[in-house]
Amino acid sequence: MAARILLVRHGQTEWSTTGQHTGRTDIPLLDEGRSAAKVLGERLHREPWNGLPGVEVRTSPLSRARDTCELAGFGGAQEWDALMEWDYGAYEGLTSEQIRERNGPDWFIWHDGVVDGEKLSEVAARADEVVRWARSAERDVLVFAHGHILRVLGARWLDYDPAFAAQLKLDPASLSILGWAYGLPAIERWNDTGHLG
Repeated sequence: MAARILLVRHGQTEWSTTGQHTGRTDIPLLDEGRSAAKVLGERLHREPWNGLPGVEVRTSPLSRARDTCELAGFGGAQEWDALMEWDYGAYEGLTSEQIRERNGPDWFIWHDGVVDGEKLSEVAARADEVVRWARSAERDVLVFAHGHILRVLGARWLDYDPAFAAQLKLDPASLSILGWAYGLPAIERWNDTGHLG
């Protein structure tokens, strides 16, 4: 089993500040997001991580994750489609409020899903692929990706239903670590933004 899987959500974008669902649209990082990625990288290159020697790094191919990875000092990471954000289909670019105007006030993505995009079960299948890879060898892994896919990844690491991800808040440029406790999958750190001051 992997010693740890470290998760980094990409830095701030225009759409993440406005609350718009950003799936496959390739929105660039804001200057704030670029700065946060650099600060996160500085943290990962100091004690106790020391640059994570021997770590295997993968990133979503979308520029906001890929650029966060490079700015954090982990350039050359392998791009992996399994780490792409949820495909929101017809809800791409809309806020939750706008979607509720169409579907009623009780709409909730974790229960009701999206139209013309991925089902939560499909997102979970991609997360399961990442979990299998992470557990495949004795080495740390580091992934750079997006809010919803990383939240689902956290739920699936714990062997929980993917809808449990609704209870795992995740901020831009945050660091999370999944590991083991008493031989069981565990959360060591979640949504840590201490490096952002």
